[in-house]
Amino acid sequence: MKIMIDAGHGYETPGKRTVDGMREYEFNRAVANEMKKLLHRYSGVTTLFSHSDKQDVPLYERTKKANQANVDLFVSIHANAHGNGKEWTSASGIETYVHSSKPKTAFALAKIVQAELIKETKRKDRGVKTASFHVLKETKMTAILCECGFMTNKVEAQLLKEQAYRHACATGIVNAIVTFYKLVEGKGAQHTDTQKLYKVQVGAFSEKENAEKLVNELKGKGYQAFISN
Repeated sequence: MKIMIDAGHGYETPGKRTVDGMREYEFNRAVANEMKKLLHRYSGVTTLFSHSDKQDVPLYERTKKANQANVDLFVSIHANAHGNGKEWTSASGIETYVHSSKPKTAFALAKIVQAELIKETKRKDRGVKTASFHVLKETKMTAILCECGFMTNKVEAQLLKEQAYRHACATGIVNAIVTFYKLVEGKGAQHTDTQKLYKVQVGAFSEKENAEKLVNELKGKGYQAFISN
């Protein structure tokens, strides 16, 4: 079984952080890493990541990677927010999403994931919800998205920073996957951070401003570009 774990957003995604400054990606990637460790115990399971710690990965690249790898399950990890994201609010709890078309398998899995997340975290149960998020709409396999607490809730923002809570969220999601897909503990699990990629270098410049000019031009045309030394 191939499972792609998606730590939502990235370090540089604007606005995605707690009121007191922790980037959402820090939580998302920590849960993804915990899930990888837990899933490594199960026979015949291969885990892949859609995200990168080096740069923000656009949504279309994440879903394209999942579809090309022909994975069986796509799990996106997030933390929620309410209001303008700059002030503490009372909104709290956990919710799990499936696509608005309500796919039968995804919905059935989401109900178990939601129940296990509440069991492990003891947070408010906001239920299973539907939405037309890109990662749910454009993936060809069973896909769910977990909102594991509110960055705009003072109590939950603190929990999002704690290793014990991150582990609890990962445990809840993995327990549900194990139950739903009847995974068996044993040797043979594999982890792959990335697929084989072929990189293209456009040019090299002695003046940084020339490099920046080309990067901006490429980004304007829809390409992902960055400067490296």
